[in-house]
Amino acid sequence: MASDKQIFAAVEAADHEIRLIVGEFFNTRFNIIKVERVPVNGISYNKVTDPEEVTNAVRTAAADAKKMIGAEVQRVILAIPSYKAKRYSFKSTVDVEGIDGVVTIQDVRNAIKKAESMDIGRAYALIQTVCVKYTVNGISTRRIPLGERCSQLTVDIDLLCADRQLSYDLVTCVENAGLSVMDIFLDVYGVGKESALFNQAIDHQVIILKMEREATTLGLLRNGRLTTAALMPVGLGTIASAVTDQYGIRTDMAVELLKYSVRLDASKCSRNPVHIWAVDGETRTINEQELVDCVHDGIQVWLNAIAKTCVPILQAGKTAVMITGEGGETQGLDALLQETLGVPVTYYIPETLGGRNAGLTACLGLFYAYQDKLPITGQSDDSLDMDAFIKAVSYRDKKSSDGSREDTFTNKLRGLFSEGKRN
Repeated sequence: MASDKQIFAAVEAADHEIRLIVGEFFNTRFNIIKVERVPVNGISYNKVTDPEEVTNAVRTAAADAKKMIGAEVQRVILAIPSYKAKRYSFKSTVDVEGIDGVVTIQDVRNAIKKAESMDIGRAYALIQTVCVKYTVNGISTRRIPLGERCSQLTVDIDLLCADRQLSYDLVTCVENAGLSVMDIFLDVYGVGKESALFNQAIDHQVIILKMEREATTLGLLRNGRLTTAALMPVGLGTIASAVTDQYGIRTDMAVELLKYSVRLDASKCSRNPVHIWAVDGETRTINEQELVDCVHDGIQVWLNAIAKTCVPILQAGKTAVMITGEGGETQGLDALLQETLGVPVTYYIPETLGGRNAGLTACLGLFYAYQDKLPITGQSDDSLDMDAFIKAVSYRDKKSSDGSREDTFTNKLRGLFSEGKRN
């Protein structure tokens, strides 16, 4: 396997589905190989309610990916919900050990080890250690100062923690599904990596709103680091439940209607049906205006909850807000929130081919978060059974080059031209 090609798999346990993405870094470019999304009822935003169901969902996602890829997913990067997320900041100073007095990667590892010895309490699990800034000879930098000559290295480190029980249960489910966990990150941290918000949050604050079915995660980025994260138990499914109660439409279908069939900020909506279904042989319909009216109160509850949390943050300085997760697929929610908060509000939808869905933002960010740590960890393992993957790819290439071409659209066109010539 070429050293410039790395294949990883990332798993996010959202509050209603397991998301699995297999992707590769090749010549600094990132390409998605496979995306799997498996619905699951055994997990909420703050606990695993049915470990067996979650385990089966992870196993199903991995098995479905294997069918297409031709190789088994063995190791994954895991996103943990930011429930009870807490940050501990630590300034770790270590003596430079090299005989020539220059900073090496081992000095950075020593600083991290010193920080990780800090007592975070029994209620929390250490999810990740983030090196924010390095200082040598009184000069600070965000890059690892390898080769710099000095006697001491100081590293500003953030220890990002989450609920111990939830973290333990999710890791256990993944391992019981036959996968090993390569690394763990907070989901909102993954969002920041995918959307490149850490660089943007140097001169102003950025509030991430990761809106899922049951809850909305609020992450605050300031000075290029994740400073806090909190969960509010109001999400797209919570809002859509009014549609279920009034019209009997399944919650998952009601969520899809909110995401793709209405403009939540429209002053006047269409009266044309956006959904038609049958109950006991009777045809029923719902139009855009009826849908907006039905969820109006729920939207206001969400807006008020966000405003109550964000107003003190907005007073601290220039702030931008970004909506992603399933809520990033809605139309008009950004305009309503911008009117409520009085600051710029945008959506974030990934642009990577094969992953252009706001619900995949955090899962995609895991690839960049993990790759950023590789110079420090020195890990080089791929997520797949690479022998099987290379064999599968080689087999496809061979099959395409011999007489039995793959059934692609291009080959079908060639077949039509050939038939035309024969006729």
